[in-house]
Amino acid sequence: MRKTVVMIVLLITANAEAQNQEIQNVIETFFEAFHAKDTLRLKTICDETMMLQSISENAKGTRLTNEKLQAFFKSIASIPPEVKFQEKILNYSIQIDGSMAHVWTPYEFYVDGKLIHKGVNAVTLFRKDTPETSEWKIVHIIDTRRK
Repeated sequence: MRKTVVMIVLLITANAEAQNQEIQNVIETFFEAFHAKDTLRLKTICDETMMLQSISENAKGTRLTNEKLQAFFKSIASIPPEVKFQEKILNYSIQIDGSMAHVWTPYEFYVDGKLIHKGVNAVTLFRKDTPETSEWKIVHIIDTRRK
């Protein structure tokens, strides 16, 4: 009996860890494509209804901005090749409930090696199941930005 309980716990733990890694891989793929300015690859992991929002925090207060998905893709594609940027993810906190996942990632954003701002990304994903495939898609990204 004890061996059975231990095996069940190990299987559940392994399954949860595999799901966490699968979701983290989606986020890592998003940022790899983002840094490469690869909008075609970004479109494969983002749901077509994805929402993008940012909360800017400064001495004047806070401001919430919304960005349309197509405008986001266009802005990424228009970044000059000589501009190098990196959003350095500091860690991942992943929560999953069935077909929904939420990922909290503190980050630092650099342009040409200079720290521009930092904050936290909050990313919501859903598992899109079809008869042919099952994959996680990003449906919402909101971030904070502080100097």
